[in-house]
Amino acid sequence: MFPFHYNTATDEAAALSAGAQGARYLAGGTTLVDLMRQTVERPERVIDINGLPYRGIDFTPARLRIGALVRMSELAAHPRVRQHFPVISQALNLSASAQLRNMASIGGNLMQRPRCLYFRDVTAACNRRTPGAGCAAIGGRNRTLAILGTSSACVATHPSDLAVALAALDASVITRDRDSAHPIPIADFFRQPGDTPDREHNLAPGALITAIEIPVRPDIQRSGYLKVRDRTSYEFALCSAAVAMDITAGIIRSARVAVGGVGTVPWRLPAVERRLAGRPPRPELWVDAAEVAAAGAKPLSENGFKVELLKRTVQRQLATVAGLQ
Repeated sequence: MFPFHYNTATDEAAALSAGAQGARYLAGGTTLVDLMRQTVERPERVIDINGLPYRGIDFTPARLRIGALVRMSELAAHPRVRQHFPVISQALNLSASAQLRNMASIGGNLMQRPRCLYFRDVTAACNRRTPGAGCAAIGGRNRTLAILGTSSACVATHPSDLAVALAALDASVITRDRDSAHPIPIADFFRQPGDTPDREHNLAPGALITAIEIPVRPDIQRSGYLKVRDRTSYEFALCSAAVAMDITAGIIRSARVAVGGVGTVPWRLPAVERRLAGRPPRPELWVDAAEVAAAGAKPLSENGFKVELLKRTVQRQLATVAGLQ
């Protein structure tokens, strides 16, 4: 680990001032500290923001607002979240070990860096870590990497389970810079790699995430998260699916489907949603809708199995959520 200056922010203005000068924000630290130890990240200054007032979980009839410094375990265990937003609670509980969930913040979870082994190996070529260096993963060990949203510059998979659930629920990320607050729809927050994989999100330099807001809709209670992985604990997804449905009078009025473990960003599936809307729930419908889940996929040398895995994961979770009472 390289030397760095550490300070604690006394208020929001002090944190934003430091961020504008290039300081890195520290909340739970479960990603940043690891990357600093591996010398992947080398910030000269780190600002602890845990004293900022971003810890509330607030319900209104129109929306759920979650402070960015709420811990993952706290949000997952909240009775009203478990009851009204089960897909969020399930995604969080499947995300990491209990120790990490007790430490990691909601805002920090969204800001995780890629879990690609080449990104974390400072001797390997990685365009996310060093723009223009190349991507060792494309011709290397890529079994766990993305098949959707990839480019010739990067094939790293987005690591957050929570972000997949939020993508399905049309959440917004509330950010603040020194001038004002800015809501960013979750669909616009994360960036596909394209030619600039080092730009992973649309958060302005030095800005803070202050909260997440999720609209209340008829389909949120009938929702759930499925995570397929190599082992059953402390492992990132090979494929995951967040599904929410409104089934009224025997008809699917609306459906929201997003997947993880297969995309460079949390990946919404509008084609699947269109096949479901307006139709009665039937086993054959889940098969039909899941057939378009992998549209546009570009498998690599070791992860072609993810195409079929994606379809089966979506099919299974559609059936599971439709069967909820």
